[in-house]
Amino acid sequence: MKRRQCASTLLALGTMPWATFAQPRLSTRHIRVVVPFGPGGVADLTVRIVVQRMGELLGGQPIVVDNRPGAGGVVAAEQVARTAPDGHVLLLMSNANAVAETLFASLPYSAVRDFAPISLLGSFDLAVLVAHTSAIDSLQTLAEQALARPGQLNIGTSYPGSTQHLAAELLKTTLGLDVQIVPFNSSAPLANALRGQQIDAAVDTLAPSLPHIQGKLLRAAAVMGAQRSPLLPQVPTVAESMPAAKGFEVASWNALAAPAGTPVATITRLSDVTNAALASPSVQHQLQRLGIGARGSTPAQQAALLQSEIQRWATVIERAGIAKH
Repeated sequence: MKRRQCASTLLALGTMPWATFAQPRLSTRHIRVVVPFGPGGVADLTVRIVVQRMGELLGGQPIVVDNRPGAGGVVAAEQVARTAPDGHVLLLMSNANAVAETLFASLPYSAVRDFAPISLLGSFDLAVLVAHTSAIDSLQTLAEQALARPGQLNIGTSYPGSTQHLAAELLKTTLGLDVQIVPFNSSAPLANALRGQQIDAAVDTLAPSLPHIQGKLLRAAAVMGAQRSPLLPQVPTVAESMPAAKGFEVASWNALAAPAGTPVATITRLSDVTNAALASPSVQHQLQRLGIGARGSTPAQQAALLQSEIQRWATVIERAGIAKH
């Protein structure tokens, strides 16, 4: 699936009609969702908002979030892959799972074979950022400065091997920029380096950058999605900014999956409840405030998205010459 097709899929999934309904509990046991990120981040907040509503729709079924960060999500994914396939232990999947299939020389599981997709949860924007006082006021200006000073500009990203890092590499190759990509260990030091103009620009998820933008410390030069962000409607997309970027789009996503072998009836029920939760106006409002678009899907659609993302990022990693872990 090509980038434009992938973008269309994400948009279509968010328009599916799911009625709000209540069902009996899955069982008397609690459901545990293993999250491969620490508490308080975008992924963690997303899943907590959605599963709270899911629990209500399942007649008060207890659903707990178990944060297991580390090793690029491998620890969390392996734990769920080795769990009994009965629908009581789920994994929060993301772009990281697609990236890991190529970025790691060896994995103790397969994201495709060892998991049963349930539903997409949402997608969220990435942005090209600059310091508010920077002379760079657009993506075109960034490209012009890169052309005038080949090899001298630095574009920072958060998390080596992350979607943000690879999105920066994809932007570099798409526009033919002669720049250095500098990964940081998290968004906080990245924002500090950008504010101090120790780097010329940055690529990061929009959500953690919003307070800096609203406080006039940083400025968004472009967003990387297929459409402008409703949070920053005045900021153009990368595709709008330059002819060479026509068709460019990158959006991060989160989804739910269960261990492979989970009964189809259980997967279908969990998918229906997930989509009903995402159709809730209160859930959509809470996610929108975080810069996340509620996007549901069928299990088959989520499986197709995962496959397309694995292929896409494998190409980016190969072209960028990123060493495998």
